[in-house]
Amino acid sequence: MHHQKPIVRWAKRLSPVQILLLFYFFAVLFSTGILSLPIAYQDGVDLPFIDVLFTAVSALSVTGLSSISLADTLSTTGIILLASILQLGAVGVMAISTFIWLLLGKKIGLKERRLIMADQNQSTFGGMVRLIKQIVYVLLTIELIGFLVLGTYFLQYFDSAKEAYLHGMFGTISAISNGGFDITGNSLIPFKDDYFVQFINMLLIIFGAIGFPVLIEVKEYLFADSHKRKFIRFSLFTKVTTSTFLALIIIGTIGMFLLDIVHFFADKSWHEILFYSLFQSVTTRSGGMSTMDVSLLSEPNHLFMSLLMFIGASPSSAGGGIRTTTFILVVIFIATYARGGRSIRLFNREVYDEDLLKAVTVTLMALILVFTSIILMSIVEPFSLTEILFEVTSAFGTVGLSLGITDQLTSFSKLILMFLMFIGRVGIITFLFIFRSNKQTGNYHYPKEKLIIG
Repeated sequence: MHHQKPIVRWAKRLSPVQILLLFYFFAVLFSTGILSLPIAYQDGVDLPFIDVLFTAVSALSVTGLSSISLADTLSTTGIILLASILQLGAVGVMAISTFIWLLLGKKIGLKERRLIMADQNQSTFGGMVRLIKQIVYVLLTIELIGFLVLGTYFLQYFDSAKEAYLHGMFGTISAISNGGFDITGNSLIPFKDDYFVQFINMLLIIFGAIGFPVLIEVKEYLFADSHKRKFIRFSLFTKVTTSTFLALIIIGTIGMFLLDIVHFFADKSWHEILFYSLFQSVTTRSGGMSTMDVSLLSEPNHLFMSLLMFIGASPSSAGGGIRTTTFILVVIFIATYARGGRSIRLFNREVYDEDLLKAVTVTLMALILVFTSIILMSIVEPFSLTEILFEVTSAFGTVGLSLGITDQLTSFSKLILMFLMFIGRVGIITFLFIFRSNKQTGNYHYPKEKLIIG
């Protein structure tokens, strides 16, 4: 009888979530490695290791916070390498691995399915491989259309077709992955008067942030024949996510306009106000691109944007934050409790207690993480609390907007932001599951006793 190697024995003791986080850790090392290659940079550029690592984590977690100017440092090869990391981050490490396994004709076993389940924030085993195939196909189709539309449109802005299509390719991947990186050196500010570019970018950001299951359900509805279409019912997830997502965009747009009506928007025309407010509202879902210098907005608006970034995108999407479903469940739970209700009802369906427990846990854990990060960063940084809060929520929501302080932060603060970006990408529930052991807990209860609360 042969003995298993210690590393194999150790790996077998790990839970799927712990293995998944190891996968992400190795993906960070790999991304840092390829971004350390000299061919990734323009001549004479020499970056400190912390900035290379920060860029790699920011790309893999599809955040877009950057301590360097990509336009001034990366070569064309570097831009393509960064786009590849963004792509990996958008779909998820396990989804890409699964797709490669499928292309190689490998069988996807139970363990792999459990890993995909953890990576895609799913609660059931059923149809995992089909889900991955669908996600990759839908994303690649949208990206191809975005690339052709933007690349062709950019021919009027750039001298050569190569440059136009490079910007089209990077811009599309950056928007749909909700990465928010830019190679213009100035985000989308050069296109602040070009509403077509803004509209396409907003669409791509929404596609990347609304949740892959939603895109798949909509695709199946659109491509079904008229007879089948009558019987298609959208899932509760799709209904809740889409309505919350749209509500947040509308509230965000109106809120930003009202909070800066006498400041930034005072001398702007109605269409400038509409597109500035709308674009900034969409980008706080997790996009990170910007058509203006957000530091010009008033402080109340910075706080409002921080709240929107804290909420973030939808579950099983390229975005981060506490996620839209978590936010709406907690809000409805508070309203239901205040009215004396017992169970939460949405679209004629009751929500499981376990899902509510998850939502409350995620919100509390996120608040603890964000507040702890702000306190730690305020000890070592000379910036205002608003600037630090904005940076922290931007990292946690994997948004990538900044008030311009990222490149001046200490290495300590950059490490805190990297940790937040990482958790924002894998999700708090997945992160908490690391501490869950594979052992079953005993099936016994202690006597119960009442506590005074509130």
